Amino acid sequence: MTKKLITRYIMAALLLVVSQTAEGQKKHGLFHRIDSLLTVRYQRANIDTNYVTRPQTKWALTGRVNVSGLKLHGEGNEAEGIGGGNYKLYGRHFEWEMSAERKTTVSFGVSYMGVSLNLSLNPAKILGKYHDYELNFRSYGKRFGFDIAYQNARNLKGWYEDEGEERMTLPEDAIKLQTVNMNAYYVFNNRRFSYPAAFAHSYLQRRSAGSFMLAVSGNALYAETQNDNLDEHQQPIDFKIINLGIGGGYGYNFVPGKGWLLHISALPTMIVYSHARLTTGDTRIPLHYRFPEFIITSRGSVVKQIGRNKFAGVQMVYHFTSMGHKESLDIYHEKWIARAYFGYRL
Repeated sequence: MTKKLITRYIMAALLLVVSQTAEGQKKHGLFHRIDSLLTVRYQRANIDTNYVTRPQTKWALTGRVNVSGLKLHGEGNEAEGIGGGNYKLYGRHFEWEMSAERKTTVSFGVSYMGVSLNLSLNPAKILGKYHDYELNFRSYGKRFGFDIAYQNARNLKGWYEDEGEERMTLPEDAIKLQTVNMNAYYVFNNRRFSYPAAFAHSYLQRRSAGSFMLAVSGNALYAETQNDNLDEHQQPIDFKIINLGIGGGYGYNFVPGKGWLLHISALPTMIVYSHARLTTGDTRIPLHYRFPEFIITSRGSVVKQIGRNKFAGVQMVYHFTSMGHKESLDIYHEKWIARAYFGYRL
């Protein structure tokens, strides 16, 4: 190999190294600029810093234990078809209740300047002992926020009772149920009252403050019997509900001492749109809107800041829907999720 050829190889290698270094510096510079813009936006929130502040760190690691449950309760008077798609009530009172198996999960989350990514594991599902399906979405901003919960439950436990007859226990696999619960809010006093301080930990509440809020709530429910699992005395049931409510409420963040935060809020909404249908056997029973029907979403939280970088607490979200009338069918629907957590800021 000639000296000239060796020189060319060395020059090509040097150019490649310089090129890679420049490319790396260019990418590093781009990431640095993006990070700087996010940091400015994160720290420049429109808040009253006498009441609310941002954490000094950008990263947070959180471990959680989550438990959720669902229950339906109904009562009314039985109906019989009289032809032409009509029906009449004949007075015999009935009552029933169903509840889904409680779900327990363990989750781990990483947050960067208020944006979070979580991984959730259900030990019972991994072991084949839990067969339902559930998804929870939530976003708690200082001005807007929402909770959405979807559940597909097949292992329901419950009972049914006709007036004057013995209570019957429903087989666990007799009914298939799908539900969606949703609540969204708007906070008026968002410069001093912080929802994310109580639920997302992207803010810190320094002094007690409260706020009135606007709210929109909705739920959808679809239940049907799995006919192969019914005995000869049970009629197939098909049940569908869609509700939308508008209202408002109040939330309060109480700071009893340094490092502590207690939150409670209630957002009642009146149902302004309702569509419901119940079919039992060959009889279809329309369920007409009867004032008042409502959806209430309540939230509670306890947060403790431990030292400079650690935090722990518990929180709960509870949805309650009341609709119908006892003359035909009155239904109460409960959905809740509770969390206990421990976090560390980096």
